[in-house]
Amino acid sequence: MSDLQRIKGLGEQAEKLLAKVGITSLQDLLDNIPRKYEDYSVITPISKLAPGKVTIRATLQTVTQRYARRGFHITEATASDETGTVRIMWFNQPYRANGLKRGEEYFFSGEFARSYRFLGLDNPACELVSTFPLHTARLVPQYRVTKGLTVHALRRYTKAAFALLNVPETLPAWLVQEKSLVSRREAAEQMHFPSSTELMAAARRRIGFEELFEMSLASALNKREFAAEKAQYIPFNEEVVVAFVRSLPFTLTDDQRRCSWQILQDMTKGSPMNVLLEGDVGSGKTVVGAMAMVDAAAGGFQSAFMAPTELLARQHYENLKKLLGTENEEKIVFLSGSVVGSARRDILEQIQSGAALYIVGTHALFQEKVNFAHMGLVIIDEQHRFGVEQRKKLQGKAKLMPHVLHMTATPIPRSIALTLYGELDVLLLKQKPAGRQEITTEVWLPEMREKLYKEHAAGYLSSGNQVYVVCPLIDEQEEKPVRSLSVTSIAKQVKQWLPKCTVEILHGKMKADEKEAIMAAFVAGKIDVLVATTVIEVGVDVANATVMVVEGADRFGLAQLHQLRGRVGRGSDRSACYLVQSENSATNKRLSLIEQESDGFKLADYDLELRGPGAIYGTAQHGALDLRVAKITDVELIQEAKQAAQECVLKGENLVQYPQLLQRVNHLRAITNLN
Repeated sequence: MSDLQRIKGLGEQAEKLLAKVGITSLQDLLDNIPRKYEDYSVITPISKLAPGKVTIRATLQTVTQRYARRGFHITEATASDETGTVRIMWFNQPYRANGLKRGEEYFFSGEFARSYRFLGLDNPACELVSTFPLHTARLVPQYRVTKGLTVHALRRYTKAAFALLNVPETLPAWLVQEKSLVSRREAAEQMHFPSSTELMAAARRRIGFEELFEMSLASALNKREFAAEKAQYIPFNEEVVVAFVRSLPFTLTDDQRRCSWQILQDMTKGSPMNVLLEGDVGSGKTVVGAMAMVDAAAGGFQSAFMAPTELLARQHYENLKKLLGTENEEKIVFLSGSVVGSARRDILEQIQSGAALYIVGTHALFQEKVNFAHMGLVIIDEQHRFGVEQRKKLQGKAKLMPHVLHMTATPIPRSIALTLYGELDVLLLKQKPAGRQEITTEVWLPEMREKLYKEHAAGYLSSGNQVYVVCPLIDEQEEKPVRSLSVTSIAKQVKQWLPKCTVEILHGKMKADEKEAIMAAFVAGKIDVLVATTVIEVGVDVANATVMVVEGADRFGLAQLHQLRGRVGRGSDRSACYLVQSENSATNKRLSLIEQESDGFKLADYDLELRGPGAIYGTAQHGALDLRVAKITDVELIQEAKQAAQECVLKGENLVQYPQLLQRVNHLRAITNLN
């Protein structure tokens, strides 16, 4: 007999249906948190009934059944309380009549509405008052079901599982007491069958806290393990760093100075640095990374600078060559999958011999044949785009654990930084370098698009500037919207409206060499208008491109729109971002926000509240959060769980005593380990 078949009446067919919704054990039933609740807890006298969801407590008076036209079965009943009588009907449920007993008192919960010219209850759930109600007279849980599996059956199976399972405490007793948490069993019972909204709130707090505590504990243990490693000692070479700063054609911001100093100091410690440098678009992260690389090179150590795409990696390579100057030209190399033959062999030799001190590239940097002589620093840009194993492979190429600097241009809300990136020390770059222009942002209705291109975009183009146009689709076959929002169709329109301009397209399905050629032509100023998908979202830096038009802007998240806006305003010329809605309707709330707000950190917080983590980090990263009850916006509870996790580590708590907690923490350590 299987685990689930210990429940009376649950056979093989029901077990197969439960598996379709992810339930394969009794424990899974308890962990299957309801998606919502219907409130049938208020008992209404029959004389006070009004259309809507109601619950009555009444004695069954009559029950009849009949077949209407085409075999349609109707069970009809009447029930009364001290204030009146109500008509009740069930459709195509012939078993109902045999299950109802006249003279017995029932709870009936359902929709009170007009049917067949009469007001009454249609297809209500009903249960004897003398039994424990599962479907009536309470906050009734609603679950995800599948064809053949009813929510009534799932409630019954869940209730039965509590009788068959022991629900052990999963948290240390001192923590439960210190945080005034209800027990694990009580929390589970109240989540499924809440006695009141107050007790359900206490249950949600307990389970939400536990989810956040598990994540925080996983991060704390990873951080402790990483800190215990021995790292390369990279001395701070003041003379070299000062000379580098003086060679820059601009003045560092206070944020750049502060973050650089912290990084340079961290590299002198015996334990490896593990820092996330978080900077809004145009905040100057690359310069901070370059300074760390210069300091490492002065100590004789190699630095690996890795980016997720060849486009972005080449951008960093070109920027670093400019920052490092001609005296370091022979010490910097680029490696990606497109570098082949003798050129590749030469670069591999330079890396292995130590002649190359600055190595920039894509994931090709951690392939087996790439051997570093003295790796001391790893810089990973847009690090959330790399898998855990990829990062470990690169770090494994050092003799000792290298210092690691992660960089991202995606502003991360504080709550996500505390959970998903909890084991990283976070440094923020909020100031923009001097000379950067504010970007004018405007929301446009689609009916005004021709004017937008012919007048506004054309004005910038006539001054010798270039224009980006970003679309949510590649071609018309992807879907059939009210108006096409594809790269191919928009490009055709732009060519009609701007016939004297050179218009090209760019999207992710194109071959790498095609994309490289088009981007090279755009950078060289040979293309006036580039119509693309979000492939140009991160890393493209063309100072002459001063206009960003986003078609179907309401289909993008705030964080993504802010990233796109950051592709312009890279030079000293005035720049503009035009957000074109999909339809001629009232201005979208999110678009109004980005029109008024230029702070990417604030916009990321708004996006988190409006659309959730997936809007910022995508499905995979959202899934890594793995939260069923806790809200990622609850910074206070997150902070409380983080402090509790740190206390647990300091106490040296033996997690073997709590098998379920240990299993969850080990799982989270594996999927969120950024080491």
